[in-house]
Amino acid sequence: MPQVLEFSDVVVRRNARDIVDHLQWSVADDQRWVILGPNGAGKTTLLQLAATLIHPTSGQVDVLGERLGRTDVFELRPRIGFASSAMARRVPPEETVLNVVLTAAFSVLGRWNEAYEDIDERRALRVLAEWRLDHLADRTFGTLSDGEQKRVQIARAVMTDPEILLLDEPTASLDLGAREELLTLLSGYAKAPTTPAMIMVTHHVEEIPVGFTHVLLLNAGRAVAAGPIAQTLTAEALTDTFGQPIVLTEDGGRYAARAAH
Repeated sequence: MPQVLEFSDVVVRRNARDIVDHLQWSVADDQRWVILGPNGAGKTTLLQLAATLIHPTSGQVDVLGERLGRTDVFELRPRIGFASSAMARRVPPEETVLNVVLTAAFSVLGRWNEAYEDIDERRALRVLAEWRLDHLADRTFGTLSDGEQKRVQIARAVMTDPEILLLDEPTASLDLGAREELLTLLSGYAKAPTTPAMIMVTHHVEEIPVGFTHVLLLNAGRAVAAGPIAQTLTAEALTDTFGQPIVLTEDGGRYAARAAH
């Protein structure tokens, strides 16, 4: 199992505070990780490191066998799929859904003068169909619902067949129906043998798709627990992570949590 991500004693310091605090963590190419923790725990910062958008203050980060600080991140980034709300805000609202996905081939947001081959367009249309978006190909991005925009972000992220897929709160702000539709799609994608390593940030155990294999519980930049979900995601570990007594239940691979009192 080759390692696609390796954090060695990683620190990210901002304003004299350690956002990530001496973290050891590794991700293999066949693993699907969820990162859980309270606001300010450092979850999104970990994704930014994995996406090569920032560098650590100290320690070593290896992404797809390349060490940050010793590699050209612009050559590395096309091998990484990244979907986040921050990226969505940069998409021109008048851009068609097809072009939002298609432009991933050139790592640009907004179609200008790039020349795309037929194989690129066929690939984009296939990805849209896989994420139940093909009927929206000619719609503009700004007219979509939150759930549709989230799926377009993910479709764009997988357009280039990445070797690692990073998802920053993909179900945030969605209503129940849109959330469950997206979780079903993510679950099916996670279970496919050809799917790359996945890392997903969320605040809620209810949003962990079936088929995810590992969990990292984070608090104040430190790992409270990390490992296979079945052994690691416990009421005790969640209590330590969120600082209050938690009751955890599981049914068919889906989880639910609430305060013990």
